[in-house]
Amino acid sequence: MSSTHLTLNLGEGSISFSFSESAARDLKAALDQLIMSLKAVSTAKSGGGAKPTPQRPVEYRYTGEVFLEIFCNPNIWATPFAAKVLITVRDATIKLTTEAELTRVIEDVNQYLEQF
Repeated sequence: MSSTHLTLNLGEGSISFSFSESAARDLKAALDQLIMSLKAVSTAKSGGGAKPTPQRPVEYRYTGEVFLEIFCNPNIWATPFAAKVLITVRDATIKLTTEAELTRVIEDVNQYLEQF
C-alpha cells in the first residue's frame, strides 16, 4: 500500500500530507454519504411544510503519518454547494484546524484518486 501526498485547498492556502489510496477511497465514501445527507435536508426544506428529518453528522477519521479528521453537520447547510467542513490535521508537533468548502475538498480527493 503506497502513499503519496494529498493536497487539500483551504480558503487561505493549502495543506499537503502523506495519504494512502485506500484511505482516500474511504474519505470519498464518507463525502458521498455527506452529499446524500445534505441533499435529503435540502429536499425536505424546499418541499415546505414538514420539518426535515435530522441527519447524522458525518465524521471521517484517519490515522497514519498524520491524524486527519473531517466533520460536517448536514442539518445546518441549505445546500451541498453552501456546505463547509471542519478539517483537523495534526501530528506530534503541529495541529491545524480550519474550515473548507465541501465542494473543494471533494474536488481535491477526486483529483488525488485520479493518480491511481
